[in-house]
Formats: sequence, C-alpha cells, structure tokens
Amino acid sequence: MAVPLHGDEYEAQREAMVRVHLEARGIRDRRVLSAMLEVPRHEFVPEEFQSDAYEDHPLPIGAGQTISQPYIVAVMLQHLALRPHDRVLEVGTGSGYATALLSRLCAQVYSVERHPELAASAQSTIARLGYSNVTIKVADGSQGVPESAPFDAILVSAATPALPPALFVQLREGGRLVIPVGFAISQQLQLIRRVGGQVEVELLEGCRFVPLVEGTVDGE
Repeated sequence: MAVPLHGDEYEAQREAMVRVHLEARGIRDRRVLSAMLEVPRHEFVPEEFQSDAYEDHPLPIGAGQTISQPYIVAVMLQHLALRPHDRVLEVGTGSGYATALLSRLCAQVYSVERHPELAASAQSTIARLGYSNVTIKVADGSQGVPESAPFDAILVSAATPALPPALFVQLREGGRLVIPVGFAISQQLQLIRRVGGQVEVELLEGCRFVPLVEGTVDGE
C-alpha cells in the first residue's frame, strides 16, 4: 500500500501541474490525472532540480538520461487506457516516476532498465514510497521480459527507429503498446494494437526521447 502523499509541501505545485499542463491541454482520463496528482514527481529527480519538478519539461537524472515532461507522460498513459487488472511492461525505468504512475493504474508493473545505477535508485525510491506492485530488472529493454509475458500493455520510454519485434511478441492479443518511433531529430508517438495477431498502428504526436539502446547491458 502506497504511503499517503497529500499534504506535503509540493501538493499545490502538483495540483497546478495537473490543472495547467494536463487538463488544460486535453488530458481527460480521470485515473491518469488522479495518479499524477498523487505521485510526487519531486521524489524522482535529483535534489538540485526538485524546485522545477512540477514544471512541464524534462529534467536530468544521471547516466545521460532524463525524466520526461509530465504532459507527454500523461499522453502516453492516456492512450494505454489501462485497467486495474492489467499487467504492464515498461521499457526504460529511468527515474521510476512513470513506473510509479503505472503502479497506480494497473495490477502489476514489470520495468526494464539498462543502467544499473538508475534501476537501483528507482527501486529505492519506489520501495520507500510504498509502491509494492513493481518489479524492476536490469536488462536490454528491447528484449522485454519474456518470462513474465504476455502483457496487456507496454510503455516504451525511449525512441527506436522501429518497433522491436520481441516487444510485439510479448503483447497480449488486444493489447496496447505506446512507443516513440524515429531518430534524434524527428520522433512520433505511436499507439500499436495487436489485433488478430497483426500490428495496427495509430500515429499520435511528435515527441523527443533519448534513444533505446539495444545489446549488451551496461556493466556486463
């Protein structure tokens, strides 16, 4: 059971973030809005950036990675249309912020991070805040977590030129996958559904993510 977080010194900033950067820009999923009102983004960024935690822009978290802007995280979660009983795969744990949000929206989260130091930091924060339905693994995210598949939904938080085949294989029939596709200068969010075993693609909006690195995991 997560620790209640309302009443902390950042509550007003979280409320403003949800009202100004999410609701005013078209985020309507009440469960997503509630999760983003609950989860303390400032806990997932280095202390020197906590004063900017509820502004609508990315922040550095180390290892050359960033925590994504709140709006784009909300867009991705809204398109996943998560249900309380869903099992979700996240590729790119990063700070653990989106992981924590996912934990409020589904039954179980399996998250993969290639940078051991980020995985350890995210695990520590998530455990401290009491989000218990999360499993974090250090591995090549493009390969997913086949031993725990299939998944009802998959969230990919790093850009790739094309959908990694291993991820689609691990998506349950009728499942949804949100992924940024493209290169450094041009990326687009895609909503991918598995229908009759085939890929159905819906193009969403432009975005900018760090690249998904495939192959040997850092430290191996």
